[in-house]
Amino acid sequence: MNVRAGFSHMDNGTEQDWAIIAADFSAFAQQLPARILAHLRLLDGDFGGFLVDRLCHSLQTATRAWRDGRDEEYVVCALLHDIGDTLGSYNHPDIAAAILKPFVSPENLWMVEKHGIFQGYYFFHHLGMDRHLREQFRDHPQYQQTIDFCALYDAASFDPDYENLPLSFFEPLMQRVFAKPRHSLYKAALEKVSSQA
Repeated sequence: MNVRAGFSHMDNGTEQDWAIIAADFSAFAQQLPARILAHLRLLDGDFGGFLVDRLCHSLQTATRAWRDGRDEEYVVCALLHDIGDTLGSYNHPDIAAAILKPFVSPENLWMVEKHGIFQGYYFFHHLGMDRHLREQFRDHPQYQQTIDFCALYDAASFDPDYENLPLSFFEPLMQRVFAKPRHSLYKAALEKVSSQA
């Protein structure tokens, strides 16, 4: 948008200024799935020592979940679970969880946020770490869900011969999952601005 707020310090902002900003934000937020897809494409060609690059791994994980009959939200979580690898090399699950948090259930969010610890079952012992770190969450309601996610989809998705679905297949799912935030500090304010537009 070409209209801009008039303040140079937030303390001087007016309701009119914030109406301009909110309207701009609303239009910007609608493009979120496209920006996430663009960032996901950065994983293309990034092998990190694996047999497949990180984009292929993400597509395989999501494809396996889709073919197993998981719902769209779960599949999108599977697609994005490693999106943080480029910017959060030491905490990639936190990056994925931060992106997904306003749009997914607490159960799926927990699964994405903790999948790095649960995935460690398959390799931590090779690095001198405790492969059983996930056991600290044994009594958590999403413990088994996260074990299943890693076992069925994440750990199995490093296969160069697996025929995964293309990224374009998942675009409509992402559009639907990211259409409206379910949990956000700004949710009520944004709904008000949208209804006035």
